[in-house]
Amino acid sequence: MGEAKKILIADDSDSIRSLLEMILTAELHEVTQVPDGREALLYLKDHTPDLIILDITMPFIDGLEVCSRIKRISRFKATPVILLTAHTDEDTKKKADLVGADVLVHKPLSGKNFRTTILEMLEKREFLKAKLTQA
Repeated sequence: MGEAKKILIADDSDSIRSLLEMILTAELHEVTQVPDGREALLYLKDHTPDLIILDITMPFIDGLEVCSRIKRISRFKATPVILLTAHTDEDTKKKADLVGADVLVHKPLSGKNFRTTILEMLEKREFLKAKLTQA
């Protein structure tokens, strides 16, 4: 895939963050983990990762709100956001669409499918970056 990509993971579950980091570092990505939405926003003040993975249900600020906030910031226009959830209802999907999430992934995660999703989102980022550069 080329150079290592910077990926932010925000999830209040230590085990989910560890699993995601294991999957992503195996692909040689550089991973930063935070335990909640507030920490994610603090990190994003000074960093622009290539991909952001947010759990929907987190303390302080949930993943939907974090996604909504960052999608309004121009430097994140090309940064895909993956929302993670254990909820499979239609309302959750609608909320994810409303805040501009690129993908909604249901827990429990499948490593193989999740790797494919990551690859697709990073390819989408490169396409969007090129398109924004031309504009």
